[in-house]
Amino acid sequence: MSAGHDDAGWSWWPAPAKLNLFLHITGRRADGYHELQTVFRLLDWGDRIGLRLREDGQVRREGEGLAGVAEADDLAVRAARLLQEAAKVEQGADIIVEKHVPAGGGFGGGSSDAATALVVLNRLWRAGLDEEALAALGLRLGADVPVFVRGRNAWAEGVGERLQPITLAPAWYVVVEPGVHVPTPALFADPDLTRDSPVAKIEDFASGTLVGNAFEPVLRRREPAVEAAFAALSDIGTARLTGSGSGCFVEFASQSAAEQGRSKLPKELRARVAAGVARSPLLDALEQH
Repeated sequence: MSAGHDDAGWSWWPAPAKLNLFLHITGRRADGYHELQTVFRLLDWGDRIGLRLREDGQVRREGEGLAGVAEADDLAVRAARLLQEAAKVEQGADIIVEKHVPAGGGFGGGSSDAATALVVLNRLWRAGLDEEALAALGLRLGADVPVFVRGRNAWAEGVGERLQPITLAPAWYVVVEPGVHVPTPALFADPDLTRDSPVAKIEDFASGTLVGNAFEPVLRRREPAVEAAFAALSDIGTARLTGSGSGCFVEFASQSAAEQGRSKLPKELRARVAAGVARSPLLDALEQH
């Protein structure tokens, strides 16, 4: 997943997906937002963003984007317009969002698209914002955007925006997307959701004692497709849920073990193998650009 250029003036950039290796809710803030603890793991699988500069100052999306998402609501378009305004940029851009990551799966696709637009246009427009400023802009678009801006696996707290880099062992994941989308507010409102997990430390995760996703029991009860995916994945390992989406996964220590696990799953599950990465493919692409 590196940047490439084509004859029509487009440059192409990776927008990697993520997994939440665990996710606990430790409380609720006065503003209604929930306090989380989680670990973000970046993957070698994701969307691709095409960018082409315009001199008329307009930001336009070309192509389909995500089904049912209007141009003005597209996170990549919103990110570009936010950066343009914040850095007082006079140039514009055409944007193509080549979707591979399903919406509503908990893989962070839209957030990653926004982060790639912010980080790359900051470079192409010579806007000059540093990582801190870009992460702060990203947070205005969504709680998951900053981790993609920074491009490193992270221990996260707050609404997910307080990030501490974490070193994770190499791993491969069998990832399944059951194809159901439950709006996150509905999950947060569910009476069965555990909102008072004890506050943990990063060392607890390293020791292997931190597991589970607060949304898992809620989604498994509400969505038969998620329960079916868990049942199938449990035959090949310990199934986990990512984010507040319906996506679930099993971790393996090698690619061959992951491929072997996937081969045992029913074909209709739409399973894929993705590698965990130590840093975002976007950072690699920027270095090569």
